[in-house]
Amino acid sequence: MCGIAGFFNPQQQFTKNEQKYKKILYNMKEALSHRGPDDSGIYMNDCFGLAHARLSIIDLTTGHQPMVKKMYGEEYAIVYNGEIYNTKEIKEDLIQKGYIFETTSDTEMILYGYLEYGTDIVKKLNGIFAFAIADTKKKQLHLFRDRAGVKPLFYTNKNDTIVFASELKGLFQYTGIEPIIDKKGLNEVFSIGPAKTYGCGVYKDIDELLSGHFVTFDTYGKHIHCYWKLQSRPHTDSYEKTVEKTSFLVQDAIRRQMVSDVPICTFLSGGVDSSIVSAICALELKKQGKQLHTFSFDFVDNDKYFKANAFQPSQDRPYVEKMVSFLGSQHHYLECETAKQADLLTASVDAHDLPCMADVDSSMLYFCSVVKQTHKVALTGECADEIFGGYPWFHKKECFEADTFPWTMDLEARKVLLSNDFLAELNMDEYVSETYHRSVAETPRLEEDTPEEARRREISYLNLKWFMQTLLDRMDRTSMYSGLEARVPFADHNIIEYLWNIPWNIKAKDGVVKHILREAGRGFLPEEILFRRKSPYPKTYDTKYEALLSNRLKEIINDSSSPVLQFLDKDKVNRFLKSPSDYGKPWYGQLMAAPQMIAYVIQINYWLQKYHVNIQL
Repeated sequence: MCGIAGFFNPQQQFTKNEQKYKKILYNMKEALSHRGPDDSGIYMNDCFGLAHARLSIIDLTTGHQPMVKKMYGEEYAIVYNGEIYNTKEIKEDLIQKGYIFETTSDTEMILYGYLEYGTDIVKKLNGIFAFAIADTKKKQLHLFRDRAGVKPLFYTNKNDTIVFASELKGLFQYTGIEPIIDKKGLNEVFSIGPAKTYGCGVYKDIDELLSGHFVTFDTYGKHIHCYWKLQSRPHTDSYEKTVEKTSFLVQDAIRRQMVSDVPICTFLSGGVDSSIVSAICALELKKQGKQLHTFSFDFVDNDKYFKANAFQPSQDRPYVEKMVSFLGSQHHYLECETAKQADLLTASVDAHDLPCMADVDSSMLYFCSVVKQTHKVALTGECADEIFGGYPWFHKKECFEADTFPWTMDLEARKVLLSNDFLAELNMDEYVSETYHRSVAETPRLEEDTPEEARRREISYLNLKWFMQTLLDRMDRTSMYSGLEARVPFADHNIIEYLWNIPWNIKAKDGVVKHILREAGRGFLPEEILFRRKSPYPKTYDTKYEALLSNRLKEIINDSSSPVLQFLDKDKVNRFLKSPSDYGKPWYGQLMAAPQMIAYVIQINYWLQKYHVNIQL
């Protein structure tokens, strides 16, 4: 993967102040250098500036970016972040049309594809991507993002100059763009976070390009285009055909995403999702005489402190051991210490440029940094729960019927530390309600659906647009912070499209959660793995972690210079810290309120300090 950034103004002449704008481009690529530590470059002419930081996965020697091609005296340039899994097919078509390739990179294929098909090239791509194309002939900048939103891309308008970057920190390198948060942004952080409204950059006047969209900027302004969206239609395949097709789509996506000029590995939790990915990878590598490397994650002394509960019914380790034996993989057991997990809360903010999923982020950040020491590419089981219906809110009556986001049904856990004045200013309930209903209203409908099936679609749509996006953001930022490319085969758009229309009585036949995926995985996994009950990403059960967080929060509230104090009620915080373990309501999804909420407040304080956030109410 890579980091991309740049700017565009058709009325500007950047070359008249070349030193200034090249310095900005240099700073932009340096801000994103963690995403691409292997190579970098910049490109600039009168209207355009492009910057790139490269992580070399395909075509290790000749894929330098920005890539520029000349045709009929005009220049066309691209900066690209991603992997295209059908490069070979598109490239063969372009060769037949007379294009001569100088590299084996998918970057060159996309640029030639644009020259042949225009912006329609994006419809032909199967992959994860965010890229920008500078068309000097038409004086147009095109920004593209993949269908599922796996790769990020933010942009803003500063004095009629369009500025874009893979991460928010890249934008802040451009003169005059500052981290400003208004009431909407505060609601995104306190009422919605660690999720965020899709298309929203949280900071004032900053947007994120929507998944499945591209935007064109020219002398006439901004033109947003949706090139892909879910469509609801009757499912006509038989049960047997549905299982067969699902199995094919899953296998095809995994095999395609194994493409790499460097060794790949997989994350293996012992759950059905990561186990299917690992099993297919292991089989393919075995054909090549190679052994798959697998990695599992846990916390130091969790075997001593673990307590089974409704959210986490079992530990991963016994199931990982069974899968390692079954696969014959070279396995690596990784563990995160309590202090490391707490210390990396701030680095997680650096990775996201915002408060994020607290210890789920910080621990994943650590694990990815260790994996990167030996591998550049990892395949994961992310997104299967959102697409196949694995979360509790697909099944639990109170979640299914809730007139709000089912992973945050009770906002009281978010309000418990905040001052009454700030709560009155935010009006959290109204913001969440409006955001939720606006999103639900977008759900693609099918006239034939029963009321229950229609609600299933709403829950599925919310998961794809909200919960899955939050986890994709987490996976991208935590992996790319160390220059590790984490791929998500289950987010293949062909799988998403097909599963969207499979009725619930097939998806969860006989009441079995993710039944259709388990049946599609038959023959690849042992039965006890195939039908293991869902257990989410592990968390520490060591009470010393919560005590450590509590002490750090006490230090923050006792320091009058702490910026988060403007939002908190110190008396409420002190009362809460006396018995945080008793506060058992979920805070976000399956993350329990006490430790994650304390960690989130710690992250907010660091974020306000580090980014010198300007609050505008």
